Formats: sequence, C-alpha cells, structure tokens
Amino acid sequence: MGKAHLNTLASLLLLFLFLLSVGKGTAQTAPNTKINIITLIQEVESIYNIKFSFIDEDLESIFINRPTDETLKGILETIREQTQLKIQKLSDRYYTISKSTTVDICARVLDNFENNTIPGASVQVLGSSIAAITDFQGNFQFDNIPRKAVVQIKHLGYKTLFVTAEQLVSQNPCITIALALSYQELDEVVVYKFLTSGLSKLTDASIQLNTAEFGILPGLIEPDILQTIQALPGIRSVDETVSDINIRGGTNDQNLILWDGIKMYQSGHFFGLISAFNPYLTDKVTVIKNGTSAQYGDGVSGVLDMRTKNSVQSELFGGAGVNLISGDVFAQIPIKENLAMQFSGRRSYTDFLNTPTYDTFSEKAFQDSDVQADSDFYFYDFTGKVLYDINRYQRVRFSLININNNLDYLETNADGSRSNESNLDQTNISFGSSLESDWTDDFSTHLNLYYTRYRLNALSISNNDRQRLIQNNLVLEKSAKLTSNYKINDKLSWINGLQVTETGIQNKTDLNEPQFISNVKGVIYTNAVFSEVNYISENRKFFAQIGGRLNYISNVNTFDEFILEPRLNISYQLAPNFKTELLGEFKSQTTNQIIDLEQNFLGLEKRRWILADGSTLPVTKSKQGSLGFNYDENRFYIGIEGFYKEVNGINVRTQGFQNQNQFDGEVGSYTIKGLEFLINKKNNDYSAWLSYTYNLNDYTFEAIAPPNFPNNLDIRHSFTLAGNYNLKNLKVGVGLNYRSGKPFTQPDTETPINTLVFPNEINYQEPNTSRLPEYFRADASANYNFSLSPRIRSSFGISILNFTNRKNTLNTYYRLNDANEVETVQRISLGVTPNASFRVSF
Repeated sequence: MGKAHLNTLASLLLLFLFLLSVGKGTAQTAPNTKINIITLIQEVESIYNIKFSFIDEDLESIFINRPTDETLKGILETIREQTQLKIQKLSDRYYTISKSTTVDICARVLDNFENNTIPGASVQVLGSSIAAITDFQGNFQFDNIPRKAVVQIKHLGYKTLFVTAEQLVSQNPCITIALALSYQELDEVVVYKFLTSGLSKLTDASIQLNTAEFGILPGLIEPDILQTIQALPGIRSVDETVSDINIRGGTNDQNLILWDGIKMYQSGHFFGLISAFNPYLTDKVTVIKNGTSAQYGDGVSGVLDMRTKNSVQSELFGGAGVNLISGDVFAQIPIKENLAMQFSGRRSYTDFLNTPTYDTFSEKAFQDSDVQADSDFYFYDFTGKVLYDINRYQRVRFSLININNNLDYLETNADGSRSNESNLDQTNISFGSSLESDWTDDFSTHLNLYYTRYRLNALSISNNDRQRLIQNNLVLEKSAKLTSNYKINDKLSWINGLQVTETGIQNKTDLNEPQFISNVKGVIYTNAVFSEVNYISENRKFFAQIGGRLNYISNVNTFDEFILEPRLNISYQLAPNFKTELLGEFKSQTTNQIIDLEQNFLGLEKRRWILADGSTLPVTKSKQGSLGFNYDENRFYIGIEGFYKEVNGINVRTQGFQNQNQFDGEVGSYTIKGLEFLINKKNNDYSAWLSYTYNLNDYTFEAIAPPNFPNNLDIRHSFTLAGNYNLKNLKVGVGLNYRSGKPFTQPDTETPINTLVFPNEINYQEPNTSRLPEYFRADASANYNFSLSPRIRSSFGISILNFTNRKNTLNTYYRLNDANEVETVQRISLGVTPNASFRVSF
C-alpha cells in the first residue's frame, strides 16, 4: 500500500472521528436512577450483620428502585416484588436468594412520542401459544412465563419491541414500555401488502421482502429470493435465470448483491436456475432500483441487500424441507440467554437421482452442448452465524456462507475408451462480522468487516489426453465499513461513515498444445466517505433523504481517481393516499464480468470477473433520475414511475455480444428511458395485479458503425397479469408473463460468409437490427399449510412453470460448422417444469 494511499486512509479516519464527536456522550455517562441488587444486598449485610448466599451471574444484571421502607422486612419485600426472586431464611444470620424458573409479568404500553397508551398492540411470548392484545389502557398481563422467554410487542405504525420476561416482572404499578414510532426510524411501511403478504414498499421507495410473512407468487412454492424480486416492475431475467437479473435494463454484474453486509460474487446454483441463498434464515431482503442511500457503494443498476435473522431468542426454532431438486435444513440454537447460533445447509441430489424438474433444467442448461447422460452435477450451500449480545447496548455477529457448484463430464468413444474429460467448479466462501453499539438513545455506530473469496475453475482434457486447457477466475475482497447514526431530533437524523475495500482479481489460462499461458492479476483499493441527512415531517407527509459519497479509487500502477456521488430521495403526500416521489443518484463500480462465448465450456458461457484498468475498461459510472406518483388506499394501489438512466464506461466484452463486435473491446455507454406501471387490488383473501414496463435502451459505441443501436437487453414492452387467493390454509397463485423479443444480429443475406480472411468469418448485418419472437409464459402454484403437532408446522406445495409448454426463444446466434457453413444456434426457454415440496418447521 503506497504512502499516498496511507495518507488518504489517515485523513478519512480523522474525518470520521470528528463526525463521531457529535454524539451526546456515551452510555456510561447516562443517568442511572436504579441500584444494582448486589450493591443493595451488600449494604443490607453491613447494616443488619447478616449474610446472603447467591450466584453472581443470576443477580449482576438486575437493577431495582431503592426501597422506601428501610427495615429488613421492607427491603426483602421490595426485592421480591420488583424481581420475583426467591428469598429463603436459613437462620437469623443466613439467607439464600435464587431465581424462580417462571415469573408473572405485566406492563403498560405507551408510545415514546406523546406517551399515549397503545390499545390493541399484539403481545406474544415467542416459542409458545401465549398471546394477547393490550386493553384500552395499553395494559397486558401473563402468569407463569419462563423467566428467559422473549416477549414480542408490536403494533402497526410502531417499531416491534423484543424484551425478556425477566424485564417485565409484575410490580405495583406495572412497568411502562415505550414503543418507538416507525417513522422515527425512517422505516415506515407505505404499502403493507404489496402483491402478496411479506412484500412491502417503504418510505424511501425501496421494496422489502419479509420471508417469514411471505405468501405465494405464481410458479413459486418457496420464497426463492432472486425469483421473487422478478415479480416487481422493472426487474426481469431475459434468459430465465436468477444469476442474470436485469434491473432497469442493466446487466447482472451491475447489481450490488449483499448477504449480511458481504458483497457476493456468486448468486446462483444449477447455472443460474436456482438462487444460492437459503430464504428460511433470511429475515429481510431490500431491493433498491433508484434513490440509493449513500451507505451503499457499487451497483450502478440496483441493490439487493439480504439480512439474516439478527436477534437472540431463548427458544430453539428451525425446519427442513425437500423438493424435486434438493433438500435443506436450518435452525437457530440458543446457547445462553445472550448467545445463539444459526446454521443452514442445502444439497442437491441431482448426481444420483433424476426428477422431472431436474430433467427440464438440464435440457435448458445443456441444450446446445455435448453433455449427455454420463455427466455428474451437484450443488450445495452452507451458512452459519453466531449472535452474541455483549449487553443491552452492544451486539456482535459473525457470519459465514459457502456456495459450491460442481460438474464432471466424461465423453467416451464407441469402443469404450475415454476421449474427452471436463470439470467445472464454482465456489464462493465468505466471512463477515459486525459490531452494533448504542452509545446513547440518540447515537449509535455499526462496524462491518468481511472477507470474500470467489473461484471459477474449468478443466478440459481432450484428444486422448494430449491437450489440456485450464481456465481460472479468482476474486479476493476485504472490506471494513464504519457507520454512525445520530438522531438530532424526532424528525431529523444524520448518518456518516467510511468504507475501505481491497479487491484483487486473477484470470488465468493455461493451454499445453499449442502452448499458451496467460495470467492477468490486478488489485484495486477503494476508500469512501459518506454522509446523509434523513428528515420526515411531523405529519409524515414529507420525507427527504439527501446525501453523498466520495470515492477515492486506486488501481496499483495504473490509475487513481476521485468520484463524487450525490444521492437524492424525496417523497411528498400531495393529498390523502396520493404521493409523489423524486429520486436520483450517481453511482460507480470497479468490477465487471466479461462473457466468454467463443471458448464455451461444453456450450455453457463462462462469466469472468475483471477489474477496471482505466483504459480498455474504465470505472463504470451511472446517473439516474426518476419521478413517480402512487395512490394507496389500503386495499387498492396504483403507481406509475418514469425514469432516465445513463451508464458510461462499459466494454462490449461485458455485454454478451454474439456478432461482429464481440471481440473488439470497444468502450461505450447505454441510455435507458423507461416507464413502470403497477395496479394492485387486494384484501385479506386475495391479491390481483397488472404491471407494465416500457424500456427504450440504446448503446452508443463511437468506434462501431453505426454508433447507436439497440441494447442487447432492450425489452421494449413487458406485461404481467397475476393473482393469488387464500382459502384458510390453502394458497393458490396464477400468473401470465409477456414481453417483446430482445434484439439480435443476423448474417448478411447475400454474402453470409467472408472468404477473404482466414479463418473465414461470418458477415453480419448492422448490430441488433432483428428481434426475437415475443415471450409468453403462464405459471401456477399452490401451497397448503397444516400442523403435525402443537409445536410442529408443515406445508406441502406444488408448482408448474410454463404450464402451456410454449417454446420461447431466449437467444439466437450463429457460428461456422466444420463444413464452413453458417449454423444457427437457438436457446429455448424452460418447457413445462413441475416441482413439489414438503416442509416442516418448529
């Protein structure tokens, strides 16, 4: 790391320390009106010449109001009333104090804004069937509750609160609990049920998926995260994969995908047909198309932020399930009252069991390759997390995720001898940790560290073991991010932070016959400071999130650059239920994927991560603005949003060209003008919606003739008509998807082959002047929930993708065969794809 780089880091750290100084002190200086029970016991022992026997760990965290009756009897009675501890007199001098296994609890629930009582709040003892709602005075009461049980208190419009039963021990009067208004946390839900339960639109126009409350979507029997977000307007996959999601016309590598704050470089299984992230320990997923918070770097097209469950619970919970591709298991195990461990694991059984779903997936994945029945394919993923609450004010988390795809293929001759052997292995392993600290009621910090390692290995042995080709792509990334949040008042908060990231990427090719070795390595350092102000008016009609991010990017011995990225997110309620939103952002990214289509591995395209070098691949930069209007009347929503996006610094090698330009390496840009429309009618039993997206997506490459032509992802029109219905424990969903065909380039009709060069080449028409036929797919799914016992819940689901079995053309390209003739290659969509699942949870 150079001297200039160290000076930059020192400056950033000094700036952040100055920002931290705005805090109102620390938790240690906060006034404390209560007395620790051990301190009180020591005073009593000294005054009355008696001795108490107790376990320090049982009492050290208990504080009570100082007794008003200072007699021994009065003090002991006060301790019993406020803590429900058991006090036993052994003799005139000796006493024992111990915890009871259960306690009686009561409380009055108020809001923390005007101290009004909150009637109708939902109160539940987690892990049990004990539940109630607060009365008109905001009161509730339970008897014989396990002392370590967690009580959940929630009400629409307020932030959900989790407390232990021990904190609610019955007193006279009962203690009061203050719920924070949700808008004070700048996380107000504008649309509670958006398409299906568990999908919500937030104040900042982002979409949040809560997997625990997820309902059903057509074609999905499980809440596959990357499949679910494609139900939203403006988010599609032109090739029906989850590893190639296009947000407002951008390529997949232009999306920032985070898992517990860790940047992910792999997102799919089975060559992108299945999401690599287990949804059952994922708590919330936030999708951002524009107006991104300054806390996020990278991702010039969109952000997908996944967060696993983050609270320590006293009860064991988990589940398991199987479908026609894989089986999985997950659980959270409490170790102590402030310590828990999570894990999840999934593995396919495609290497030893063929199912109808696997056969359909294989047919699509390998349709233009040489893979036959002797291929061996499987995938697995594993996650782990340790949750440790140091105290009420500080929490530590450690996270791990491992994703693996493996394909082995052996081709044999007619006489049984081996002719070709191939292997493809794709692995992502990541570690992350975080420290959340509440220094005062108004000031908090969040430190996030991670290390991620992605590797793609491809080996091909052919010509009777004479020729060996090895291809590797390795990504190593380390990052540290510190964020502070200062609540100036109930309407205004200020976020500041810095982030330091080191990204190294290697691409290696080793061919022994003819001999060719290429090994390209690079490292980029990115240092960023960011600041953001959030404001929401007292009447909740006006919301503003205004900030910016300053990046210093350095590629060793190549280039360095400062990039300023302003961000804007404003919404205003013009009339009851009618709101307008103005969003804007500048963003940049230093990593991209080149798409290797010429040297296909068994006909499968390989995507390789590469770093910006400042010349052939500059830092990719985008700017976007949008204006939207929406009307939401609880059961009826209608929204329309127009946007303009411009992305500069793209290379044709990152865009997947399959024509005369695919190897040229030109640098250019693309612009998108678009419109998104959604109408949604819903109630407690059903939800029906119609969405429409219009995109005008054009490239500009000055070195190509003509310089302007349609983007490879230019899908002009896209429609979705869908709905779901709930009948007690049965959920059913049906949907239709239509979109216009994407552009492609045909050979010249008169002289399709250029015979003047060696080897011969295909003569193409002007880029992207032809279009594929329109795409149409109908999906359906159903899910039935039932209980196997009071503790164990279960569900059975079935789904059918493309139940009309329409053969949609996803892509068309051309190549010269051994007879020097132009050969047309078409990739066709999934046919009828059934799936079924059975799950249990506890």
